[in-house]
Formats: sequence, C-alpha cells, structure tokens
Amino acid sequence: MHMKILLTNDDGYNAPGILALYEALSAAAHEVLLIAPDREKSAVSHGISLNQPMRINAITLNNGRPGYGITGTPADCVKLGLFELCPLQPPDLIISGINPGCNTGVDINYSGTVGAAREGALNQISSIAVSIRRSDKFMDFQGMSRFITGLSEKIHNFDLPDGTFLNINAPDIPINGIQGVRITRQAQDNISKQFEKRVDPKNRFYYWYGDASRIMGEIDTDVHALSQNYISITPIQCDNTDYKTMEKLSSVQLP
Repeated sequence: MHMKILLTNDDGYNAPGILALYEALSAAAHEVLLIAPDREKSAVSHGISLNQPMRINAITLNNGRPGYGITGTPADCVKLGLFELCPLQPPDLIISGINPGCNTGVDINYSGTVGAAREGALNQISSIAVSIRRSDKFMDFQGMSRFITGLSEKIHNFDLPDGTFLNINAPDIPINGIQGVRITRQAQDNISKQFEKRVDPKNRFYYWYGDASRIMGEIDTDVHALSQNYISITPIQCDNTDYKTMEKLSSVQLP
C-alpha cells in the first residue's frame, strides 16, 4: 500500500535515526516528506514558537534526498507541514523519530519526539513516536526502521481513534535479538528526579540528570518491556481529563 508519510523528529533533519527511516520508507515505495527542526530540539515537549518567527528552508539531506528544515519545534514542524507544505493532500501517517534515547514513563511528558506525534493526533492524522534506548553499545536504527516500515501499513489500516497516537520504544540491541513486542501502559516511575552532583574546577556544584537504565517498572509497563528486551507499544491519549474525578466533583457542593 502506497502512503504519504510526514517524517519529523526533535534531533534535527540530518540525525541518523530520521535518515534511516527515510531510506527504509522510501525503499518501500512510500512518499516521504521530511520536515524537521534545523537543530536539536530535545525535551521541548509540545512547545510551539509564539514569540519568534519561523522559517521553512528547502534542504538537501546527507543522504542526498530533499527535505525541509524548520526554525522551530517538532510540533511547529507538524503544524507547518500540515497547513503550509501539504494543505491540500494531508499525509496518511506522521512518524516522529527515530529518537536516540527512550521516551517512556513520565519522560513522555517532556519529549519533543512525542510532542510531534501528539500534534499529529490532535489534527486527526494517524501518528507514531519512535525511540531507541540510548547506548554506547549499539542502537540499531536500520533494523528499527525496517520494523516501523512494516508496522506502518498495519497502523494506518487499524484506524487509530481520534486523539490517540502510539509511542514505540526499542531496547539498545540488534533487531534480531528482540524478544518480541508488548502492548504496554505508561510507567509512572519518575526517573527524572535522579541527579548526578558534581563539582567544577572552581568548587561550584553542578548537576546532570542521572542514569535511570536500572529502573525495571511494573510488569505491564513500557519501562519493564524495554528492560526485558521487548519493543514497547503504548497507546497515548491527548485528552488529559480525569473523568472519574470529574464525576466525583459534580457531586460536591461547590461555593
């Protein structure tokens, strides 16, 4: 099935993960429109550029293919792609990634990779975010790109509900070592509260976020699936309303 795919990320248009996806999707005869930030925009969540102008620059990627570099956030890339670069024929699918570094648990809230997929879902386009656990050992961008290419048609035919997208994470091993795929929920482990405290040459403290790779998570979560060398697929809703609490509040006599 031939599809039109909008491809973006939060690492910049020449990042190895997005270029690997571009090659795999193009080899499968899909029409790929790459629209990505012109520099790294990690951890910007769903931020958009309200206080500065944005520019769209036609570029030639390191793989020789054409694309667009945007002076904005991942969510800006999706908005400009949908409403400026292809307003008359929207894409069948939006893919954000492949991000070097997993986006699981509460870190989903901070991720620019996830923010781009969320923006697609808010505009009623089937969307997925894709990440690989960061490692100095191995990150199989090519293998994961083949997996996502095979998954893309199934996801498009599945017809995700409006306002729902998929957050997909893979462990840092070769694709042929993956144990399988698990459908998971978002872990609630707040891994971003871990810090490494260091001292600079002037005896002043500074901080880095710590290594959370040893956190296992509960058995049905995205974090646990990665720890067991499974690919994790988590459906994420854009609607943050707590309907149970909404119902309870309706019975409270408010002032």
